[in-house]
Amino acid sequence: MSAAENRKPVERAGPTNGPDVVLNALPHAVLTVGREGCILDANVAAEAFFHVSKPMLRRHRLSELVPFGSPLLSLVEDVRSRRSPVAEYRVDLGSPRTGERVVDIYVSPMPEDPGCVVVMLQERTIADKMDRQLTHRGAARSVTALAAMLAHEIKNPLSGIRGAAQLLEQSVEDQDRALTRLICDEADRIVKLVDRMEVFADERPVEREPLNIHVILEHVKRLAVSGFARSIRFVEDYDPSLPPVFGNRDQLVQVFLNLVKNAAEAIGPDTGDGEIALTTAFRPGVRLTIPGTKTRIGLPLEFCVRDNGPGVPEDLLPHMFDPFVTTKPTGTGLGLALVAKIVGDHGGIIECDSQPRRTVFRVLMPIYTGGRSAPARR
Repeated sequence: MSAAENRKPVERAGPTNGPDVVLNALPHAVLTVGREGCILDANVAAEAFFHVSKPMLRRHRLSELVPFGSPLLSLVEDVRSRRSPVAEYRVDLGSPRTGERVVDIYVSPMPEDPGCVVVMLQERTIADKMDRQLTHRGAARSVTALAAMLAHEIKNPLSGIRGAAQLLEQSVEDQDRALTRLICDEADRIVKLVDRMEVFADERPVEREPLNIHVILEHVKRLAVSGFARSIRFVEDYDPSLPPVFGNRDQLVQVFLNLVKNAAEAIGPDTGDGEIALTTAFRPGVRLTIPGTKTRIGLPLEFCVRDNGPGVPEDLLPHMFDPFVTTKPTGTGLGLALVAKIVGDHGGIIECDSQPRRTVFRVLMPIYTGGRSAPARR
């Protein structure tokens, strides 16, 4: 056998094993940055992270993609000068282009050209949102005991106070009758507040069935355009192939009606270009561990309510689903806490991303798999 025949074939980089294929398979954004800060190359995850295609990324400098004075820029310069890798954790790269972004950053020099560096961004936003979601549920559960106590300890004495005020109203002078009327009105207002809080204490199992979420969203839209949102334009972007969600119709209507009403109130009645977008999508890959168990469930169904209002104040954003937190002068701060409870009881999570002219409430829920529903969490 000749030497040529005995020689093993050499594998060459092709469509299935080239470096671009490997980079594009990574779930984290990877950029190659040149000496002058220009973007030389980027993988698919980087295009998704910055919402810009690779040809457009190559026309930008790194400083144009991240906030002014970002720690990422100093890290890149540090790696160039030291010629050794550097990592930094929990760096905020949020901007109007990318929205909320908290990432771990890894920067390394290229051996062939130390003036060029490779930047990898590992997003932490999803993990941090999951942690906040568990806090939201804990806050909702803490209201449950408070609601049960209020129902017994406050409503009964209030009925006595109101009855006494009505008796006094029959015997006082006309100028004092306004005071007794005030007592009755304020007693009624407190009773209504307690009634709203009693919902948190309702632990009875609810009837559930496979539901088409688009039918629910269309019902919510009809209610909105015939009432509080008649001057606002609605946009629908639905994925018609979505599988059903296993839930209670009335409760899911309550969730999305509350979110749409909040969006309409944020936009205001006098805004000429007010817009609310209702979107649905299938997002595989998001999985959540149920506290206290080893069970992990997928949350691939994404339902969003987006508005172009002024946005949520930054200091309130992490506490949006806590009880008694509100931006409305006359609000009680219980609406979104109740929304978080209902979504959590359905085995899902809800989060809010907000910046001026773009506030998104995102609900992630499990799909209906037939038979029993995904485990609900309280």
